[in-house]
Amino acid sequence: MQIYENKKFDVIVVGSGPGGATVAKELSKIGKRVLILEKGTNQPITGTVSQTIGMAMVPGKSLLFTEQLLALVRGITAGGSSIFYYATAIDPPFEMLESYGVNIRNEVAEVKMELPIAVLKDSLIGPAAMKIMESAKDLGYKWEKLPKIVYQGNCRKACDKCTMGCPYHAKWTAREFIDLACSANATLVLKADVKKVLVEKNNAVGVLFSINGKEYHSFSDVTVLSAGGIGTPVILRSSGIKDAGQGFFFDPLIIVNGFIEDAAGGREFPMATGINFQEDGIMMTDLMWPSWVYWLFTMEVFRFDCLFPYKRRLSIMIKIRDQLGGRITGKGCVRKQLSAIDKNKLLNGYERARKILGNAGAKNIFKTWYTATHPGGTAKLGDIVDSNLQTKINHLYVCDCSVIPEPWGLPPTLTLLSLGKRLATHIAERW
Repeated sequence: MQIYENKKFDVIVVGSGPGGATVAKELSKIGKRVLILEKGTNQPITGTVSQTIGMAMVPGKSLLFTEQLLALVRGITAGGSSIFYYATAIDPPFEMLESYGVNIRNEVAEVKMELPIAVLKDSLIGPAAMKIMESAKDLGYKWEKLPKIVYQGNCRKACDKCTMGCPYHAKWTAREFIDLACSANATLVLKADVKKVLVEKNNAVGVLFSINGKEYHSFSDVTVLSAGGIGTPVILRSSGIKDAGQGFFFDPLIIVNGFIEDAAGGREFPMATGINFQEDGIMMTDLMWPSWVYWLFTMEVFRFDCLFPYKRRLSIMIKIRDQLGGRITGKGCVRKQLSAIDKNKLLNGYERARKILGNAGAKNIFKTWYTATHPGGTAKLGDIVDSNLQTKINHLYVCDCSVIPEPWGLPPTLTLLSLGKRLATHIAERW
């Protein structure tokens, strides 16, 4: 018998992204018996194209499309999408969360003490990012370095591995917390596809999951779903919470590219600098993708003439705070269309980016098609979960981007880490 089959744990955590990994780490270190169920694998990060495609670009699994062919990418691997993120640590939407009874200011302060959060030193900011920042400031924009969760001593100049996972252990990922949890006697089970939460008399008592087609049951006092904005609502619906997955956000974005005569190089830390237009719901940053990712997005808009001068490009990301809408289907498909307001925000950002790139001397400027990141709001505070992140099923909690109740449009990692700390404290005190 497998060590997890029909075994009783204190807590089962489904998913190993920032929220779930934090809950697992915090509870394991105080002696709780924690089972972590991860749908992906835990292969060492190599930073290769093939590994990235396998973990984050498999159509129908980690790569999803809307009716408008907007691509939504998520990481299915230990550590979740933190493997492929750009380690940006933006403060949470404190006032929004507090209006729903959730105060995480102390937890944010703890995370900032625990992790290496700081802006990158100048030597790690690439020439493209510097040129974009200088041009933006020249036009009067308050364009600044962005805070990162990075062990800067391990970071390398002229490196483009961030998008493909960092093999040098410079970028913090949720795997670090999973390792800490496992060293404190947590159990990590990989390739575990969770089907539903087991419920008795409206109490969550465990989960049903499969590995390579074979079903298993594990039991617990508490279950925490951290399977992400797509995975969590699917599990909730199969567990009896049918209204999960309705009216969500997914931070749509486009990339604006231009070309300069003096080569930028094309390989550097992405999203090193930027600006947030809070009132307009628009975030803009530099974003230098690896050449193969750039080629994919360039071919998608038929700009074949721009494929090969990629080393001379300057690229700006436009990401917006979109409107709630659409739904996640029972099979995890994304059904949502960009509204006219969302499209106008992206065009507004595009025009600003054109001016910044033009002021930097860039020519032949074009924009990519839509993509999206950070799906959330599929198990909202005040709707699917209460202020303790508990669902209407007792002992069943959610801790991932699903619980964010309103569109935000900014990187959620620091928010999820802090929510994980808060939830772990609640569970430890209650159980």
